[in-house]
Amino acid sequence: MSRALKPNLLTPQDAQPNWQWEKRLPASGHMSVDFERRIDHDRLRRYRLARTKQALEASGAGTLLLFDVNNIRYVSATKIGEWERDKMCRFCLLTGDDSPYVWDFGSAAVHHQKYSDWLEPDHCLAGVVGMRGTIPPEFGLMRKYAKQIAQLIKDAGMSDMPVGVDYAETAMFHALQEEGIKVVDGQQIMLAAREIKNWDEIQLLTQAASMVDGVYHMIWEELKPGIRENDIVAMSNKMLYEMGSDDVEAINAISGERCNPHPHNFTDRYFRPGDQAFFDILQSYQGYRTCYYRTFNIGRATPAQTDAYVKAREWIDASIEAIKPGVTTDQVAKLWPKAEEFGFPNEDAAFGLQFGHGLGLALHERPIISRAVSLDHPMEIQTGMVFALETYCPAADGYSAARIEEEVVVTETGVEVISLFPAEELPIANRY
Repeated sequence: MSRALKPNLLTPQDAQPNWQWEKRLPASGHMSVDFERRIDHDRLRRYRLARTKQALEASGAGTLLLFDVNNIRYVSATKIGEWERDKMCRFCLLTGDDSPYVWDFGSAAVHHQKYSDWLEPDHCLAGVVGMRGTIPPEFGLMRKYAKQIAQLIKDAGMSDMPVGVDYAETAMFHALQEEGIKVVDGQQIMLAAREIKNWDEIQLLTQAASMVDGVYHMIWEELKPGIRENDIVAMSNKMLYEMGSDDVEAINAISGERCNPHPHNFTDRYFRPGDQAFFDILQSYQGYRTCYYRTFNIGRATPAQTDAYVKAREWIDASIEAIKPGVTTDQVAKLWPKAEEFGFPNEDAAFGLQFGHGLGLALHERPIISRAVSLDHPMEIQTGMVFALETYCPAADGYSAARIEEEVVVTETGVEVISLFPAEELPIANRY
């Protein structure tokens, strides 16, 4: 039987990441087997809670109250389907040396009591607050749970310390304040906890990337006139879910004259001979996400399109080469062109085009790397971080553009790239 996630039962070993840098990062099969040690889910759960407890102790707060489903999963290892993401119907409490409390949607609490044996059964509670305001505050649910939360904090001896809340409905903040709870920014505490991935998280991120490798090979085979952007989106969704994805968050499919400026969506546009087209695949495996762009040309490429690709590749290669533990994010951001140098009036308008962002249970974790923020507020890159680097270069023809993104794991000496579909040169699909 799994050991309950009690912070006071954690050992220093639970916070160790157990990295194994001696060989290439594995992307093992997705099943559990008796003849190989793959993902150790008990170790994963204990590591995440130990990291959270460390971050909480370092913050000066005594308690975390979490509504962000990524944080709830990180702390309690519970998940009830992707439909929950925008509902604000679940919450989790971690206070002092107590084990996590999870208030969940109706029968999900009963399910956790029965199947989530790492949690204490009497800490798995049915409960709901506002569901984004659809249950009005005057119904009293927020006051009810704020009182219950305040009592649990008092019982834990933490009532004189701030409570970190990641986000909540406005009425919930008011209800907490009415109970005398001092609220501080809990999202920063959780992001600090989630920065460094342990070996199991790194393996899950690598497995997720390996799924996208296969999808890009399918896209390379399918790109031709008569196929639309939304057809590729449909085929990619089907393939990813068949491979075991638990959430295809988005497939960006951008082609032809839509490439510049980047619209960040897809349409029913048909691909045409000579189109430049780029795609981003955002999906998760066991919660761990991908963000992985590739650019293709359909049948043929012009010199302007090829030049744009070469520049985007040079920019991303320079940033990959620079990354190692101890480097700060401003040093990476400085390697990328200024917004004005590729057609944008300022860094705000170009935000997200020359970009780096952490990957984990959320699409955007730490570190964030951008000329818009990193030059004045740098962060140190550390061993065990996993993030994506993405570059974008408009073509001289005024409408084409190249977009490349690589996912990297920071090792003790540099990085290992885990997004492996070939992108050293511009791929031509169905070359004429």
